[in-house]
Amino acid sequence: MARVTVEDCVLKVPNRFDLVMLAAQRARDVSSGAELTVERDKDKNPVIALREIAEETVDLTVLADSLVKGHQRQIEFDEPEEELPDFELPQVPGELTAQPAAPEEAPAEAPEEAPAEASEEVPAEPPVAAETAAEETAEPSETDELANKLEAGALEDEPE
Repeated sequence: MARVTVEDCVLKVPNRFDLVMLAAQRARDVSSGAELTVERDKDKNPVIALREIAEETVDLTVLADSLVKGHQRQIEFDEPEEELPDFELPQVPGELTAQPAAPEEAPAEAPEEAPAEASEEVPAEPPVAAETAAEETAEPSETDELANKLEAGALEDEPE
């Protein structure tokens, strides 16, 4: 293989983005001193990485794992968590223990009637409705006029 092209490698790694990421990681590994699996032949590290991927002389899963570890910002350690001792509270005589709550029954009594004063009171018009009514009676603004012209198709590249 005199010249490595992307087409040679796309057969092994179908996603071109993944191919670029894997080849770049392998080139970094080679430049940091990793052992070559193909002859150098005066090629630079990215070309060597592509040749190794095309000839399947490197394990792509190991390469992908090292790529992920190289881009991680926070390193996670698998350390066993300390086991906390279980503390038991002493039972006090006559104290209730925790049991699931029984469903409460709805009261059978009829609800009390509201006082007569409250029922006679007429609710005032909500402020939102009052604001809306004020807006409807106000004259249309310049923005409203432009919107109406736009809807009607009257505005077509008019100079201002």
